[in-house]
Amino acid sequence: MKYYIIAGEASGDLHAAHLMRELKNTDKNAEFRFFGGDEMKAVGGTCVRHYKEMAYMGFVPVLLHLPAIFRNMSQCKKDIQLWQPDVVILVDYPGFNLKIAKFVHKNLQIPVYYYISPKIWAWKEFRIKNIKRDVDEMFSILPFEKQFYEGKHNYPIHYVGNPTADEVDLFKKKYDEKTEQFCQRHQLDKRPVVALLAGSRQQEIKDNLPAMIQVAARLPEYQFVVAGAPSIDDAYYAKFLENNDIQLVHNETFALLSHAVAALVTSGTATLETALFDVPQVVCYETPLPKLIAFLRKRIVKVKYISLVNLIVDEELVTELVADTFGVDNMERELRKILPDGEGRTAMLEGYSRMRAAIGKPGAPANAARIITKLLKSETFGRS
Repeated sequence: MKYYIIAGEASGDLHAAHLMRELKNTDKNAEFRFFGGDEMKAVGGTCVRHYKEMAYMGFVPVLLHLPAIFRNMSQCKKDIQLWQPDVVILVDYPGFNLKIAKFVHKNLQIPVYYYISPKIWAWKEFRIKNIKRDVDEMFSILPFEKQFYEGKHNYPIHYVGNPTADEVDLFKKKYDEKTEQFCQRHQLDKRPVVALLAGSRQQEIKDNLPAMIQVAARLPEYQFVVAGAPSIDDAYYAKFLENNDIQLVHNETFALLSHAVAALVTSGTATLETALFDVPQVVCYETPLPKLIAFLRKRIVKVKYISLVNLIVDEELVTELVADTFGVDNMERELRKILPDGEGRTAMLEGYSRMRAAIGKPGAPANAARIITKLLKSETFGRS
């Protein structure tokens, strides 16, 4: 069968690549055409557009790149129409993908499947109307989404497990480098490592990394190491890291977490990755106009927490310093609590075990691929 897959960010590229590999296992005749990245290219198929040409975050960057965004969307619609796939599979990236879903549903007799639900439970819940209208099957990777979609909105979905848990488990099975070897390879010293995961986009790094660096200066008995994001060049980090004692490790986040005793983490999938490596963490997210954002958050955002860890266990297991609570003093205080011998470390590690239990059994990409091919075969049979 012919699969058209759209991923607009680095994380989506990785998740889509794993799904593609599993689809090849369940469908020996699988053909792929996609908007994605290098991970998907490595699996095979035709890359129509790289996600680096599509990923714009924030009101101003989106506004400045509107012509390019419209061109990408027009190209995508035409390409789907010309290729006539058996299914369009959307991977997160809702601003773009929901518009594609609307186009396909309205104009083409092609089913639309969504792998990794948009986080409409956090905000923009009104998008449920578009999803119910335009998306034929939803594949969820977060356990609490089942209650949101099915219990609250009467929209059946497939919870398939969490691919990040699969990716971490797979890495752990293959990775055997000792901490001493890792430190030697990256010219690190013998002090315990604290990881800094400051985000995957330039704006996030600009907002969060400077405060993390200030915290590092207050704890000289630890060495702080920045996890370089795949889509960000070393040169961008250099202006933040010059004249201080902090190192950069690029494209090795999992390896870094394997050797870290604690972490400061900007919210996102990184919070879940950090927990799956059993690294105690403080979630830090700086915002403009912090008091206003804190006020709006209580009235607009539909969930109590911003980190996936807390959302999955439905409690504030990891401290979240967001908007008006973000600050160097608060970050230092909370980090000290979870460092070795800190009073909050054991409770957080025990909570991580509860989170793993809530996620459930491994095999998310394989589970999704099995359901997708079964559904497509039944649809093909029904049309014949």
